[in-house]
Amino acid sequence: MATTSQGHGSHAAIDTTGAFEGMQYRVDHRDSNSLLSINLQPNYQVKGKPGSMVAMAGTVQIKGKLKFSFKKMMTGGDMSESIFTGPGEVMLAPDIWGDIVPIKLDGSVPWSVGKDAFLACSMDVVRSTKSQGFGKALFSGEGLFVYQITGQGILFVQSIGAIIQKHLQPGEQWIVDNGHLVAWTAQYKVERIQAGGFLSGAHTDEGLVCRFTGPGTIYIQTRNAEVLGQWIAEQMPARSSA
Repeated sequence: MATTSQGHGSHAAIDTTGAFEGMQYRVDHRDSNSLLSINLQPNYQVKGKPGSMVAMAGTVQIKGKLKFSFKKMMTGGDMSESIFTGPGEVMLAPDIWGDIVPIKLDGSVPWSVGKDAFLACSMDVVRSTKSQGFGKALFSGEGLFVYQITGQGILFVQSIGAIIQKHLQPGEQWIVDNGHLVAWTAQYKVERIQAGGFLSGAHTDEGLVCRFTGPGTIYIQTRNAEVLGQWIAEQMPARSSA
């Protein structure tokens, strides 16, 4: 859930087809069954989340790369990536019902990306971990570390549910339920509001939300992983005691 405190937050249509250097890409079946198709030119490479491949042409080569660091051990983030080398087509998809959008990076602004939102990127895009500070880690729903994305190229992010894009003007503010964050450039702080149990996450039931202030961009997912997990658990039959 997201609500505005001032302004209207530009909500532009997201362009999900395009080309960059030696690849052409297309996102089909939005918003909850999205599939990313990337057509690679000979010897052109892209990086992807391990396990995200649905299918690929027989001409494409794939190899794994282990990126070890003690910080990644602490964060629980992915410590490896798959590298696809053309020529040919590669199809990638999220772990569960969700959306995919491309983000074009010009190198001027770093992006923050939720720990489960990375899907793929071009080779010159750099993914590292960034500390949020203890307060944001405890209450933002994203943990102590998020991914910081820098460099130039194309980044593909994934979600649970559909992805909504909001462009904030300088000084414009949006309040975002913490379980719905995908990626952002705007600054935010965690604060308490009188939620009354109407927001969806466990932290927001306590009145804790993320208040973003422009300028910047926010990508918001329409579903919440924590709430989905709770719903699935509630549907499971109760175990009878022996």
